[in-house]
Amino acid sequence: MTHAIRIHEYGGPEVLRWEEVAVGDPGPGELRIRHGAIGLNYIDVYHRTGLYPLPALPWTLGMEGAGRVEAVGPGVSEFKVGDRVAYASPPVGAYAEVRLMPADRVVALPDAIDERAAAAMLLQGMTAQYLLRRSYRVQAGDTILLHAAAGGVGLIASQWARHLGATVIGTVGSEAKATLARAHGCDHVIDYRRENIVERVREITGGAGVAVVYDSVGKDTFMDSLDCLRPLGMMVSFGNASGPVPAFEPGLLAAKGSLFFTRPSLMHYTARRADLLASAAELFAVVTGGAVKIEVNQTYPLAETAQAHRDLEARQTTGSTVLLP
Repeated sequence: MTHAIRIHEYGGPEVLRWEEVAVGDPGPGELRIRHGAIGLNYIDVYHRTGLYPLPALPWTLGMEGAGRVEAVGPGVSEFKVGDRVAYASPPVGAYAEVRLMPADRVVALPDAIDERAAAAMLLQGMTAQYLLRRSYRVQAGDTILLHAAAGGVGLIASQWARHLGATVIGTVGSEAKATLARAHGCDHVIDYRRENIVERVREITGGAGVAVVYDSVGKDTFMDSLDCLRPLGMMVSFGNASGPVPAFEPGLLAAKGSLFFTRPSLMHYTARRADLLASAAELFAVVTGGAVKIEVNQTYPLAETAQAHRDLEARQTTGSTVLLP
């Protein structure tokens, strides 16, 4: 028997339970992976609360992990026992010491990247990849606005955007987070608790507005984000940390400058294996090349995942957090 964090009902961190589970042999196309590290991501909160419903209950949470292949199922030729691997995709179930995973959702780890770094970077880093390179392709000279700049995606995306030649404006909620954001590529930092975001963006851009806003906050920042854009700018809403964005009339986008709006998901951008491999490869390249540094700022024992969720929701964490089996 092995252990996992499971929920039997939707709710707060108190619904997370440390339980014994049985993990069998891998079936066709599957791997059995023994985790060395597991990533903590805000999507895990959405699954725990039921905002993103799970297939059934009880269920093991978690979307991201890294470790070694312990067994290989029939029909798998790309991996062998002992390989170091990582993943950041469904099926949900990473909060476990050992799990089964479809081989086509798994990527091999380069020698230069250890398991903790991989679990800290793959979901957030591939999110940064599709944000910066696909949903809106950032070019040298662009000015961009990145909310939650001291968060996991924020620290990766700000470094990457700076590497691409963009001017990066980041929003944060404290002076400590402002210092962190500046150290990771933000040219300008706005403390939303003390400053008006729209006024500061207009001041920084000389009234022009930004080319793109990357917004993982949702309800609390949506209208400000639209008002920070230049005409024909792109609004990328990729999270709901403050709650879902309320319904709005499409005419609002026309009134504010013929804006573009997208609500993307990493799962769609990596649904094809070729896209998954390309996204991971581009992420690994900027990390191993030194353009993006991955920092694990918090670790928790897997059995104490409830506390990790409390700290994440209270905005007490910065950068990446890893759960250790």
